[in-house]
Amino acid sequence: MSATAQATDSPLSEKQRRILDYLEANAGEQTYFKSRLIGEELGLSAKEVGTNMTAIADGDHALDVEKWGYSSSTTWMVEA
Repeated sequence: MSATAQATDSPLSEKQRRILDYLEANAGEQTYFKSRLIGEELGLSAKEVGTNMTAIADGDHALDVEKWGYSSSTTWMVEA
C-alpha cells in the first residue's frame, strides 16, 4: 500500500501516526515510555502526546498500549 493510500485510509491524525510510528520503532527495545520523552523526540509537548496516546490505545494496532503511571509524566506500557 502506498504512503498516500495508507494516510487516507488511517483514522489517525498526523500527530497520532507520528507517535505510533515512534512506538513501533522502539517497542522491541523498551516497554515503558514517558509522554514527556516521546514529546522531546517528536517535537511535541507531553500534553499533546498524552492526548493523542488515548486514540492509539483505543485503536486496533499491532501494539498494545496501556496507561501505566503518572510520576513526573504519564508512563505508557507498550507491548508489541
